[in-house]
Amino acid sequence: MAVKIRLKRMGAKKSPFYRIVVADSRSPRDGRFIEEIGYYNPLTEPKTVKFDNEKAIKWIKNGAKPTDTVERLFKENGLFENEDNKSEE
Repeated sequence: MAVKIRLKRMGAKKSPFYRIVVADSRSPRDGRFIEEIGYYNPLTEPKTVKFDNEKAIKWIKNGAKPTDTVERLFKENGLFENEDNKSEE
């Protein structure tokens, strides 16, 4: 089973916010998911991104591939720096 970490669109028309979810790559964008690990709101100033670092790292180590957008959000919010610091210790 190919697992992806991706965005699930929520909210009303023209006012979206997104949940960061772990889902089977074959399921629809807003369909079934395995676990919710955070959210992203692009409409606030500054943009709000909140996710559980431990769950995200656990899923990535288990083989889940983040989509391009989710990977960019993780990098901008320091997920991969935290992972590097733990591996150096």
